Amino acid sequence: MGWAIALHGGAGEIPLSLPVERRKPREDALRHCLQIGVEALKAGNPVLDVVELVVRELENNPHFNAGKGSVLCCNGDVEMEACIMDGKTKKCGAVSGLKTVVNAISLARLVMEKTPHIYLAFDGAEAFAREQGVETVDSSYFVTPENIERLNQAKEANRTQLDYTPPTPKDLNNEKTILNGDSQLGTVGCVAVDNEGNLATATSTGGFVNKMVGRIGDTPIIGAGTYANNLCAVSATGKGEAIIRGTVARDVAALMEFKGLSLKDAAAYAVDSVPKGTAGLIAVSATGEVTMPFNTLGMFRACATEDGYSEIGIWPSNPSRIE
Repeated sequence: MGWAIALHGGAGEIPLSLPVERRKPREDALRHCLQIGVEALKAGNPVLDVVELVVRELENNPHFNAGKGSVLCCNGDVEMEACIMDGKTKKCGAVSGLKTVVNAISLARLVMEKTPHIYLAFDGAEAFAREQGVETVDSSYFVTPENIERLNQAKEANRTQLDYTPPTPKDLNNEKTILNGDSQLGTVGCVAVDNEGNLATATSTGGFVNKMVGRIGDTPIIGAGTYANNLCAVSATGKGEAIIRGTVARDVAALMEFKGLSLKDAAAYAVDSVPKGTAGLIAVSATGEVTMPFNTLGMFRACATEDGYSEIGIWPSNPSRIE
C-alpha cells in the first residue's frame, strides 16, 4: 500500500492538431498541480485537503473549463458546479448554478461540512456562499474574450455538444473544430489515496458551451461524475448526459465490490459501457493503484504514485514519464 494521486483537465475530441499554444499551458498546469498534490501527500495532509487544494489550483487556471475558465451558457453567463467526497465516511458535498464563487470546490466542501445536506444549487448555493464568507467576484470575472468567441461559434454552428459525431481527418485539422473541440475540454478533477488507504475525490466544471440555463451535468451528481468509498475514488469527465445515464463513477466501485474486478478492469469496463466519444475518468484504489481510461480522442491527465512513477498525457499513444 502507498499513496497515489491522479488529476484530469477534461476529456473530449481533442484534435491531434491542437496548437501548441493551447496544449502546452494545460500540460504545464497539470504538471504544476500534480507536484502540489504530491508534496501535500508526502507532507501527510488529509486526502480530502489534497484533492480540494489541487482542484482549487485547477479552477484558478483559465485554460480549463472550471472556475476562471468556465464556459458560457446560451445566455452568456456561467453556471459552475462542483463535488467533493470522502471515501471512508462517504460524506459528500455538491453545488450547481454558481455565478460568483471563485472556487466552487471549496463551497462544495462547506456544504458537506457545514450543512445537513449534500447538494445546494443556484440562489440557495450563492446565499450560502455569502453566509460562509467564501471569495466571490462579479460574474463578469468569468466571461473571458475566448469564452465569448467559443459561445458565438457554438451558436453559429448550432452545437450543443450533446450528440457525438466522429470527427473526420479534415475536421481534426479545421480551425473551427479546434476551437469548438477545445471548448468541450477542461472539466477538472483530482483523486488521491494516502498511505493508510484513505480515499477522496473532487471534480469541478463550467459545463458545456451553449448549454441551456439551468442544465446540471454529471460533475455534482454523486455516483455519476464523482464517487468515493473504501475501495476507490473516481472523477469522471466528458459528456455529462452519457455519464449520468451510465452512473459511471459508481459503476467502477460496484464492479470492484460485487464482481471482484481490479481497479483497472472496473474502470475500463465502466468507460467502455457508455457511447464512444463520451467519457473518461481517473481513479485510485485503496491499495495505491491508479488508472486513467477514456473512450474519447484524448484526455488531459496526470498521475503519480509513491513508487516513483509519474506521467502526463493527452492522447492514448503519448503518455510520458515526468523525470
